[in-house]
Amino acid sequence: MSAPQTFRGEQLGLPQTGRGSLAPTGPRLAAFLVDALASTLVAALFVRSGGGTFADKLPGSWSLIPLAVDYLVGTLVAGRTVGMYLFGLRLVRVDRTAAVDPVRAVVRTVLLFLLVPAVVFDRDGRGMHDRLTDTAVVKA
Repeated sequence: MSAPQTFRGEQLGLPQTGRGSLAPTGPRLAAFLVDALASTLVAALFVRSGGGTFADKLPGSWSLIPLAVDYLVGTLVAGRTVGMYLFGLRLVRVDRTAAVDPVRAVVRTVLLFLLVPAVVFDRDGRGMHDRLTDTAVVKA
């Protein structure tokens, strides 16, 4: 039996506070909302909608393309999305000190798009998409 956890991220080898500690849920959610809004705006530039109602003019599922690009390219190039950058967050691997590789970035993005893994948290506050890819969102 292992010793009880005294703070979030302790069993992952992360610090309790400051840089490199697990990011709280609020900033993570806010970063996701910024990414989703930005993706919707980008998609709206390219999608022409007919129809007369406001709902008919929204880019709908097309906004998933720029969102996926933001997550994949941002994770692989900078270790963060646009929203994560604005809120001082970064995506790291917890299994070893290395950058997030392309396979993990793709799997994490696909799981995030399924939404259920992202809203099911473990005791550290990491979503299933992070747990299954050995990643964590930390303070930058």
